[in-house]
Amino acid sequence: MNQNSEISEKDKIIIDEICNDLVDKENIDIKRQLLYGAIKLIHNHNDRLNLKLASAAVTEMSNAFAMFAPFKEVRKVTIFGSARIAQDTPLYEKTKELAHTFAKAGWMVVTGAGPGIMAAGSEGAGANMAIGVNIRLPFENYPNAWVSAGEKLVEMKYFFTRKLMLMKESSGFLVLPGGFGTLDECFELLTLVQTGKAEPNPIVLMEPDQSNYWHAWEDFVQKQVYNRQFADPDDSSLYFITADIDQARNEVLNFYSNYHSRRFINDTLVIRLQQAPSDQRCNELSQQFSDITGGEPIRKVEPSKFEIHDNDHLSLDRIGLKFNKLHQGRLRQFINELNKETIERL
Repeated sequence: MNQNSEISEKDKIIIDEICNDLVDKENIDIKRQLLYGAIKLIHNHNDRLNLKLASAAVTEMSNAFAMFAPFKEVRKVTIFGSARIAQDTPLYEKTKELAHTFAKAGWMVVTGAGPGIMAAGSEGAGANMAIGVNIRLPFENYPNAWVSAGEKLVEMKYFFTRKLMLMKESSGFLVLPGGFGTLDECFELLTLVQTGKAEPNPIVLMEPDQSNYWHAWEDFVQKQVYNRQFADPDDSSLYFITADIDQARNEVLNFYSNYHSRRFINDTLVIRLQQAPSDQRCNELSQQFSDITGGEPIRKVEPSKFEIHDNDHLSLDRIGLKFNKLHQGRLRQFINELNKETIERL
């Protein structure tokens, strides 16, 4: 059923008037649908708690989008980890150094703005490069000192809106040891990438020196998930475990050494690159990854009419493939191959 059919003619007239009065008509179809959704919510749900939840969620997302907007063109890395790590611990210092390394490379560092690992990430990045997405909790009322000032902080009531912004805005992720919240963020991040609901991104699981935190986690995943066929063993390519700061930095930065972004054009996956592989290399990759392309060739392509209409990175090279959308771990291995020659030249 068309959701607009549930709206009265009077409401449609009001929505049309609002849309006609908008100065910015860009994406007017989506704005109209947003208004339809709000009207339906008001008409169909009188429960106060439901209305408060929906209202707060939309307001929080609006505030977060506005906060992130000035930094849209800057690459960002999100750091997850325990709020309970003290400042005088080696892990705190390591997180500071890790964040500082990315800030020096021109990346902004996004954290949950709280204490512990989050504070270390914000402190290491410095006030100019730190962004905070804070959660209001009974026992953590205030953001850390490095993001509490300025315009790079937004506060959230709900975990789901907070996680959305921590994941949506970043091009790479560093997950340090933590408790239930950190593990929840880690698994949700992996789930989004594994199912193709999030863009392919580098995910580094960072351990302290002489620690077995993530290797113990991986042992569980291997024995209880992969071995029981609850996930594809190739999904292990979606994350990288290390205790070395340089390796963590390189894993994230090298992901974008040639690969830039992707976009589906009908049933073709278009991958934008700094430099497309040669025709011979495309043929080799077609054979190597025939299991995810159905045997269809990988080929160099020109920008589609949709990309031209959106002015979507038209200066970049492109390749196209018929990706089956099922095996994201293999897609990550494919991206690694596209990056290999560029990395070797660095």
